[in-house]
Amino acid sequence: MGRASEAACGEKATEAIDSAYENFKPPIHGFEGSAEEVERQWFDQVYLGRGDVLPQLTLRAVLMGSVLGGVLSLTNIYIGLKAGWGFGVAITACILSYAIWTALCRIGLAKTQMTILENNCMQSTASSAGYSTGGTLISAFAAYILLNGHALSFWLTMAWVFFLAVLGVTMAIPMKRQMINVEQLRFPSGIAAAETLHALHSRGGRGLRAARALAVAAAVAAADKFWAEGLPLLTRKLAPYTSAALLEKLQKWLLGKGGYALWHGRTVVFSWDFIFVAAGALTGLRVCLTMFLSATLCWGLFVPMLQHRGLISAAGGFRETVQWTLWGGTACMVSAGILSFLLQWKTLVRAFQSLGRVLSGRRREGRDDLEAIETPFSWFAAGQLISMAALAWLAHVSFGMPWWQSVLAVILSFFLAVVACRVTGETDTTPIGAMGKVTQLTFGALNPGNVNVNLMAANITAGAAGSSADLLTDLKSGYLLGANPRKQFLAQFAGIFVGTLVTVTAFTILVKDPKMLGGDAFPAPAAQTWAAVATALSKGLHALDPIKRWSIALGAALGAIFSLLPALFPKQAKRMPSAAAAGLAWVFHWYYSLLFLIGAVAGWAVQRRAPELSEEYTFPVASGVIAGGSLMGVLLVFLQILKG
Repeated sequence: MGRASEAACGEKATEAIDSAYENFKPPIHGFEGSAEEVERQWFDQVYLGRGDVLPQLTLRAVLMGSVLGGVLSLTNIYIGLKAGWGFGVAITACILSYAIWTALCRIGLAKTQMTILENNCMQSTASSAGYSTGGTLISAFAAYILLNGHALSFWLTMAWVFFLAVLGVTMAIPMKRQMINVEQLRFPSGIAAAETLHALHSRGGRGLRAARALAVAAAVAAADKFWAEGLPLLTRKLAPYTSAALLEKLQKWLLGKGGYALWHGRTVVFSWDFIFVAAGALTGLRVCLTMFLSATLCWGLFVPMLQHRGLISAAGGFRETVQWTLWGGTACMVSAGILSFLLQWKTLVRAFQSLGRVLSGRRREGRDDLEAIETPFSWFAAGQLISMAALAWLAHVSFGMPWWQSVLAVILSFFLAVVACRVTGETDTTPIGAMGKVTQLTFGALNPGNVNVNLMAANITAGAAGSSADLLTDLKSGYLLGANPRKQFLAQFAGIFVGTLVTVTAFTILVKDPKMLGGDAFPAPAAQTWAAVATALSKGLHALDPIKRWSIALGAALGAIFSLLPALFPKQAKRMPSAAAAGLAWVFHWYYSLLFLIGAVAGWAVQRRAPELSEEYTFPVASGVIAGGSLMGVLLVFLQILKG
C-alpha cells in the first residue's frame, strides 16, 4: 500500500492511508489490567502518534458534518413521522464525506484529503445534527400537538430542543471515562463507525464503490418518490399517471371498488414506498417478520372485529381506527421496555456501582497527560446548570410546571441516563422509551391530570438519555482510532446548533397543519404512543372503553412474555419475536409492515447467496434509498405547501 499520505490528492489518494494507520488495527477487544494500566496502554499504543499529531477538529470537518447532518436530519424527521423509526447517520455521513472530499481533491478544489480523525470528528458533528436533536420532535412534541391541537411556538420549540441536547451531551461527560476508558463497554455502533472509517481510509477503492452505490440508490429512490407523489405538482393532468394512482387502479380492478374501499379502510392493501423496503433490509428478518405477523393480526383480524361490532365504521380510515388499536400496541411496547430494563438488573447494579466513581471527579495519580485531553468536569457542571435553569424556565412558561418538578426531572434524567448509556454500551439499544415511561409514571403520581407536564417531564429524560448515548457511541469510535476525546466532544457539541435549526424548521413546515399528524400522511406512531400513555395516566384507565382496557391488559401481557422469552431461552434469543416490533405494528398501517418484510427477505437472501457482496453494498444501498426517498418526500411536502 505504501506510505503515501492521504494529504496527497490525486489517483493515489483513494488508496492511500495515513502512515500512522498503515499497520494499525483498532483495539476492539480492549486492554487488560487495572484502571490506570488500561488507560496508560490506550494512551501509549493508540493515542500517541495519531491523536496528538493528526488534524481532527478542523473547520472543514465541522462544516462538512454540519451540512451532512443537517441534510440527513430531514430523513429521520420524515421517516419518524411516517413510521416512528430512526436511523443513525454516522456511517452514511462517513461514506458521503469521504466521497465528497475525494472528488474535491481530484478536481483541484481541495488541496488535501481529510484525515481519518477529521472524518471521525465530522461524523460526531453529523450524528449530533442529524440524529440526537430530532428524536424528541417526532415523539413528545408531536404528541403535544395530538393532545392540544396546536404546536408550541417556533422559538419555544427551538429552545426546548437546543437545551435538551445540551443537557444530554454534557451529561455524558463524567460517564465517558468510566464506561469507555476503564470498563471498555463495546458500544457496537461505535465499533461499526470506527471499522467503516478504517476501511474507507485503508482501501480507497472500496470506499468509492460504496459511495457510488449510495449515490445511485439515492437517485433511483428520489425518482421513484417523485413518480409516486410529485407528478401532480407539474400539472394536475399527470395525477392519474403517478405510480400510486396506477397501483390503486390495479387493486380496484382485482378487488372491485367495494372490496378495495373495505380493505383500504383497514390499511390491508399494497402501497409501494421504497424507503421502507430499504429500512427492512437494515432492520433484519426477525424484527420485520414479527412486525408483519403482528400487523396482520391487528389490521386483518382485530379491526374487522371492531367494525363488525359497529365500534368503528368501515369508512373511518386510519385516523379513527388507530385510536382503538394503539392501546394494545402501546401497552406491549411499554411493558416490554420496562421489564427488559428491570431484567438487566446486573447492568443496573454495575451502573450505580460506578456512579460514585463517575461523580467523584477524582484525579488518578500519574495521569495528568490523560487529564489534558479528556473533557473537563467543569464543562459537565456548567452544561448541567445552564440547561437545567433554561429547561425549568421553559417548562414553567410553557405549562406552568413548578420549578422544583423541573429540577427533579433533570436530576431523575441523570440517574436514568447513566443506566441508558450502560445498556447502550452493552446491547447497542438505547431504552429511550422505557426511560421516558419511568418519568411519565413518576409525574403521573406527582402531578396527576396534567398531560402536558407529564409529557414534557418525560421528554427531558428521553432527550437527555438519547443525546448522552449518542455521544458515547461516537466517542467509542474515536477511542478506537486514537482521537482526542475533548476535541471530539467539541465537534459533537457544534452539531447541536445546526441540528436544532434544521430539525425544528423542517418539523414546523412539515406539520404546519396539526391535522396532518395521526392520519395517512404522517401516522406518527411514536407520538401516538406517548400521547396514549399521558392520556391514560391523566384520566385513569377507568375512563377508557372496556375493549381498550382489555387491549391494554393483553398487550402488556404479550410484551412481558416477549421480554421473558430471551431471558428464559438465551440460546434462542436471536429467533425470539421482537416486542417493540409487535407493538409498533398496531400503531401504523399494515402495508408498512409488508414493505419492511420485503426488504428484510431481500437482504437476507443476498446475505445468504453472496455474503461478501452483502457486506460491502447492503448498508450503502439501503442508506442511499432512505436518504434519496426521504429528501425527495420532504421536498415535495415543502413544494405542496408553497403551491397551495
